[in-house]
Amino acid sequence: MGHGTPDNMNWAGLLQNLLVAVHLRQILCDSVWFSIPEEQEPGILAGSLSKHFPPPYQLLTQEYLWMDKNTGNFYTTEQKMDREALCPEETGAEECIILHNAIVGPSGDLIQFPVIIEDINDNAPHFENSEIHLKVSEDVTVGTSFLLDDQAQDRDAGHNGKLRYHLEDSDGVFRIKVEKDGPVIMLVVQTALDRETRDLYHMALVATDRGSDPLSATATLIVTVTDVNDNCPSFTSDSARYVTIPGDSRKNMLVAQVRATDPDSGPNAAIVYSLSPKVSKRAKKLFSLDSLTGHIRLTQDLQSDNSEDLLLKVLATGHHCPPADTQVTVSVLPKANQELTIKIGFIAEHQNQTMVLPENQPPTVLAILELEGDSSFKDTSLAIESEVPFTLSPQNGKYLLSTSKPLDYEMKSEHHISVVAHARSAEGTVIAPSRRVMRVMVSDVNDNAPHFLQPHYQLEVEENNQPGKPLLQVSALDADSGSNGRVTYRLDKHTSTVFNIDPVTGQLSVSASLDREQQDIHKLTVFARDSGSPPLESVATVSIRVVDQNDNAPVFLTPHFLFFIPESVPPFAQVGGLGVTDPDEGKNGNTELHLVNSSGPFVVDNTQGTLRTTTDLDRETQDRYELYLLATDHGYPVSLTSTARVTIFVEDINDNQPKVILPSSNSSCLTVSPETSEGTMVTKIYAIDEDSGLNSEITYTVVAPEPVQNSSPFRVDSRSGNITVAQQLLQRDLRMHHLFIVVRDGGKPAPLYTTVWVNLWVNESTEPCHLDRAPTWTGTPDLFQTPSKAPICEVEDTRSAQLILLVGLGMMLASICLLVVTAVLYLKQRRISPQQNKRVENAENEIPLRLMDKYYSDD
Repeated sequence: MGHGTPDNMNWAGLLQNLLVAVHLRQILCDSVWFSIPEEQEPGILAGSLSKHFPPPYQLLTQEYLWMDKNTGNFYTTEQKMDREALCPEETGAEECIILHNAIVGPSGDLIQFPVIIEDINDNAPHFENSEIHLKVSEDVTVGTSFLLDDQAQDRDAGHNGKLRYHLEDSDGVFRIKVEKDGPVIMLVVQTALDRETRDLYHMALVATDRGSDPLSATATLIVTVTDVNDNCPSFTSDSARYVTIPGDSRKNMLVAQVRATDPDSGPNAAIVYSLSPKVSKRAKKLFSLDSLTGHIRLTQDLQSDNSEDLLLKVLATGHHCPPADTQVTVSVLPKANQELTIKIGFIAEHQNQTMVLPENQPPTVLAILELEGDSSFKDTSLAIESEVPFTLSPQNGKYLLSTSKPLDYEMKSEHHISVVAHARSAEGTVIAPSRRVMRVMVSDVNDNAPHFLQPHYQLEVEENNQPGKPLLQVSALDADSGSNGRVTYRLDKHTSTVFNIDPVTGQLSVSASLDREQQDIHKLTVFARDSGSPPLESVATVSIRVVDQNDNAPVFLTPHFLFFIPESVPPFAQVGGLGVTDPDEGKNGNTELHLVNSSGPFVVDNTQGTLRTTTDLDRETQDRYELYLLATDHGYPVSLTSTARVTIFVEDINDNQPKVILPSSNSSCLTVSPETSEGTMVTKIYAIDEDSGLNSEITYTVVAPEPVQNSSPFRVDSRSGNITVAQQLLQRDLRMHHLFIVVRDGGKPAPLYTTVWVNLWVNESTEPCHLDRAPTWTGTPDLFQTPSKAPICEVEDTRSAQLILLVGLGMMLASICLLVVTAVLYLKQRRISPQQNKRVENAENEIPLRLMDKYYSDD
């Protein structure tokens, strides 16, 4: 037995699997599938199984969808479906399919159906690198294409993921070509390139997808034009052509500098200077030429008493280029035997032979210059060398040195004026020039206000910052010097006291925590003032944007919402608005409402911010609901929540007609003795209405024509339903009275009603009352609509007609035997029936104990 157990267990497992396979029928067919766009909000209807399978329904996987077990409709959940996350390998494919399992039908069949997640254009193209660099030679032919390896990527599928490219700011020099066979991007040269004209192109490569609302991305395409040796050297216009040197010049003196340029770059622009082979031997002996700088220097000291002109032909040679040439004439003057002296008489303020002049002064005389020397000198003159803002004016054999324009300390604080005196001897020989350099210092005045590096500063600061947090450092420069250029900072006097600035460094800080909900933008005015006399100042503005933090929980407009709704509203009717606010901004202030621990027939509509019903309401089943709301924001890193209580009162509508409890049937009958005195209650009508308020207030009226009503010996109290003897019963009242009672409620706009027959037999005997069948209404229906009328209804007495017929037959037969038999039978029946009829009569008019407790009051 023990050895056979494993085999038995295997057989049992196979049998179990077979039974499960037979019971759980898995269905996967092309006819049952659904599709829904990705990123849908919660509660969106995605499809329904009701057209394909019978109820009930149960979805086994409810991560992204949930299913109504009765209707088979399934909706999106709080967790949104991201197609690119669910199908990362198929994002380029046409379909992303998620299989779902559900149990359907009374027999609990297991089915599987696919849901296709449709792509939406929720991903913009993306370049891996924000800058794309490409080098192109300037001699490339027009029409040449260059492959761009950096292509944009788009995670969407279909048209949403297909990209097209175009160039911006290319000035028509380049264009983009996309190969049709594959995603290959080519940059095509459209015009000839010249590096010497433009060596760098900054363009915007824009990739745009083909979605209905297209998204795009931009990368900077930088094309560097590389050089080719397509230019040769040439001498510039400022290259030396003619120079003069004294006859006693010293060795290594810089005579002149030749200058040539080549528009090419790098090695292609290298220039080598050399003297032409045709230069004279004397010139080669006296001068040397630096092959790289073009400097021409003396190779020895000069001791020349005669004038001499030397011609130098200089060559400039580039790579693979014929040499360019220029000619430099050097005039050697004979050395002077006598010298001129320049005498200075200062007029302006001076210290240690240095003249001092405040800036911004109009043209001012600084000094008087006078030449002293041999009286035989002829053609004496005095001139200023180089371009300086000074002039010499001859006046009575002397020269006035003046400024030619106001001097600016910030442009140049020190000037050197070189004056040269020229003369000839009596023999006509040239006297060596005499030079003197004068120094002029410009003193500063406070003529420049501080200048901020930028006139407007912008920054962002997270709220709830630490007190004392440094914000930014402003900086202003003053071109003046000394105290005139010393800058201090201050804030506008109307600035909030929580902001401070260091007067020396310009460091701006905040001494308290900022609250975005109180103020989200702070605009500060910063003054920079120098220390001059009078001081000058300038202004800059600082805009501080306080960045939100999730520091406020959602706030309900009231902690307890009260709603009243009629029970007749259809499903998904609006119950009321759920006011909730969150003073935070962005996602921190976006709130979402949920019902907590509630199984009631209500749902929150977050799109409208309202509470709605999900099914029909019935006040008679439940007239009040207590719910709790949870409001959650989408803040980061932690969501904040708050709760509120909701009480919903279901208001009654008149949807229930009165229900008569007593009498129990329209054929019930009650015997009334003619001795009953006026005002005696003989019976009572009991009715209930399941509605509330006016809808449940019941009135009782007798329906009959007016004459019949006035002749009735019975009255019905419209409120209590008590039936009393209205007057002393007379001989004519000895008969059957049928009261047709309309039982109405007080509903608006139209009351509901029901009817009942109350049958009263006024008889001297104690013989029980019995009806073979219920009376029938012979009046018109319009009497039902007038509740004020309370007549008695006279109907055909079927029992009296039968008695009359029997008496007639008896009289016609005139049979004594039949009379005797009839008398005997009558007496026998009379002995048996009173007890039974009495019990029936009491039972019909007696209120059951439980109803008596419910409907009787103390009065």
